[in-house]
Amino acid sequence: MPRLLRLLRVRSRESRCPHRGSGGDLRLGQRQIRQGENTDEHVRRTCEDGRRRSRGDSCSAGHRGQPAGCDRGRSSTSIGWRYGTQFAEPFNTRDIKKNIFNLTHVSGYTCGTNFFNVDALFSDGADPKNARSSEGTQEAYIVYRHTFDLNKITGADLKFGPVRGVGFTLGFDVNAKNDVGYNSARRMIVAGPTLKFNVSGFLDVSLLQLWESNAPCNTSNTPTSCVARYSYDPHPMLSVVWGIPVGSLPLSFEGYANFIAAKGRNEFGAETAAETNIDMMLMLDVGAATGYRKGVFKVGLEYQYWKNKFGNNASGLAGSGAFAKTPMIRAQYCF
Repeated sequence: MPRLLRLLRVRSRESRCPHRGSGGDLRLGQRQIRQGENTDEHVRRTCEDGRRRSRGDSCSAGHRGQPAGCDRGRSSTSIGWRYGTQFAEPFNTRDIKKNIFNLTHVSGYTCGTNFFNVDALFSDGADPKNARSSEGTQEAYIVYRHTFDLNKITGADLKFGPVRGVGFTLGFDVNAKNDVGYNSARRMIVAGPTLKFNVSGFLDVSLLQLWESNAPCNTSNTPTSCVARYSYDPHPMLSVVWGIPVGSLPLSFEGYANFIAAKGRNEFGAETAAETNIDMMLMLDVGAATGYRKGVFKVGLEYQYWKNKFGNNASGLAGSGAFAKTPMIRAQYCF
C-alpha cells in the first residue's frame, strides 16, 4: 500500500506540467496582434485543425487551433499571400497597392505556445521608397508571442462562466521599412493576460500593455535627418481574436479587433490618438470543398478598418492616409 500511494503521488505531479522539453498537447498560435495589415491573424488554427480532421483525430478544436490533449510537440508552418489596392499610409493621400507575403510557424507544449510570423510587404510607387524614385517601399515585420497556460502551470481549474481557460502572453514586434519620409524601425514589447472563451472555433480576449519605441529617418532631406530612438508612453491594448466556423459549410469567419490607447506625444512632439484596427475575413477551405484534405489550402476575402493608424490622428495633419479602409484577397497554404 505505501508503494501504491507513492506511485499515485508521482503520477499526479507529472500530469500537471511536464518540463518544456517533454512536449505536450499543442495549444497553437497564441497571438497578440501586430497593429497592421502585415499581421497574419488566422493561419495557425486552420493548418493543424485541417490536418487533425483529415486524420480522423478526435481532439476538440481550441484556442487558435490548439488540439487540447493531442500529440506532444506538434507544430505547423504555413505561407500566405494577400493583395489590396486601397492601402493607406499617414501623410499620404494616395491609394496604395500592396502585395504581402508571410511565413508563419506555431508550436506548443503542455504549459504554453509559441507563435512566430515574418511578413514581407511590397508597395507600389504610390508609397515611394525615396523622393526621386517611382519604386515602392519594402517592409519586413517580425512578431513573436509566447503564451503560458495558467490552467496547466498552476494545476488549478480557472474556468468561469463562458471562459474555458486563462493565459499570460509575452512577446515582441520588430520592423524595418525603407519609405521616403519615416523609415520605421519599430521595437515593441507586449505583456498581459488572455482569456480563452468556450465557443465553436476559438475566441480569445487579451488585455496587453505595450512598450513601444521607434527611431525614424527622413531620407527626403539632404542630408538625411534621423531621430534618436524614442520611447512612447506605455499604453494598453484590448485585443480580440476569433475564428468561427460557418455552420457545416467549408467556410470560416476569422479576424481580430485591436483597440489601442493613445501613447502620449510622438517623437516630434505631437499628441497621438487612440487607434481602432479591425481586420476580418471570410475564408473558404478549398480542400474541404473539393473533397481533398481539410485545412491545407484556403482562399478568401478580407477587409481592414484602421482608424488613426499608428496613433496618427486622421483628423489632423496625417490626413486621410491615417484612416485605412482596405478590401483584400488572400490565400494561405499549410504544410
